[in-house]
Amino acid sequence: MSLTALICDDSVLARKQVKKSLPAEFDAEILTAANGREALEVLSSQEIGLVFLDLTMPELDGIGVLEEIKARQLKCFVIVISADIQPEMQRRVLELGALAFIHKPVSSDKLATILQNYGLI
Repeated sequence: MSLTALICDDSVLARKQVKKSLPAEFDAEILTAANGREALEVLSSQEIGLVFLDLTMPELDGIGVLEEIKARQLKCFVIVISADIQPEMQRRVLELGALAFIHKPVSSDKLATILQNYGLI
C-alpha cells in the first residue's frame, strides 16, 4: 500500500528522527510541516493518509490540528508523538481521534508495532 504521510513537528531534528524511525517496509511518500498551520495547508491541498503530529508547536499546536481534522472530517490517521506525557493530554488526543500517543523520542519498535496494528505496513 502506498500512501502519503506528513510529519509535523517544529523541530527539524525531531522530524528527521521520526522519518529515520519508520520501518523500511513503510511504503509512503513523506512530507513535513514545521507547525500546525503548515500541516493544515498540506492537509487541505492533498490527500494525506497518515499524520505524525507533535503537540507543542508555535502558531497552531497539535490539539488545534486534531480539532480541525475532526471539524473538517478529514480522512487521515493521526499518531501523536510528544514529550507532553500528562495522562490528561493523552486522553484528550485519543478522544479527538488520534490512533496512538507515543512519547518522544520515538522508538522504532513502538512505531512499527502501531503501524502494523493498523495495517499501515
